[in-house]
Amino acid sequence: MAKSKFIEANEKIAEGAVKGYKKIEDGVVKGFNKVTDKCVEYLFAREGESVEDAKKRLSANNHKTKD
Repeated sequence: MAKSKFIEANEKIAEGAVKGYKKIEDGVVKGFNKVTDKCVEYLFAREGESVEDAKKRLSANNHKTKD
């Protein structure tokens, strides 16, 4: 059974909307990660400590306080 032209057009529009949403979502997540990395670096990292190490240390301290 052949698809209607309306169904095909609707599917193309839906694919375009999803692709656009994914691009926006990826941009927002990348921007958020940059901001949090800068905040961790400025506020919580000790001298000579990398951002990744500071995040691990903060995460470990957070798990200890929840128990």
